[in-house]
Amino acid sequence: MNSKTEAVKIKIINKSDNPLPEYATSGSSGMDLRAFLKEDLIIKPLERVVIPTGLYVEIPDGYEIQIRARSGLALKHGLSLPNGIGTIDSDYRGELGVIIINLSKEGYTVKSGDKIAQMVLSKYEKIQLEQVDVLDESKRGSGGYGHTRSEEHTSELQSRSAIS
Repeated sequence: MNSKTEAVKIKIINKSDNPLPEYATSGSSGMDLRAFLKEDLIIKPLERVVIPTGLYVEIPDGYEIQIRARSGLALKHGLSLPNGIGTIDSDYRGELGVIIINLSKEGYTVKSGDKIAQMVLSKYEKIQLEQVDVLDESKRGSGGYGHTRSEEHTSELQSRSAIS
């Protein structure tokens, strides 16, 4: 583990026959999660499934565990997380399950012990909402959904046409 990164202790129960999650390299931010299955599971095209891990964790208050897709499975086989990133809250004590969707045109077989996702510990701040009638102005304003890209592109085109 990187000596600059302080480790946070997480209690874990492993009811699977897989090894505990671990970091693949010293620079990895996520620990690999493995499937814990009684038999192979075929995920059909566009099918969503929850894959059990056999893991139960106790996360300290002020932290969450984020479940993230594995890039290799996404690129090579079209497997993704339908909710983008899964959140495991600090007060959840059930089994960690990974929701996976097959976005490819072919079925994909998951075997017990296969690496299916990554988990990343993340610290968060609580939000204190303050209801107001007006928000402070900003340069961006209410522009969204690609607004900053289109502004930059428009400015770039305007500068090019001014040069010609």
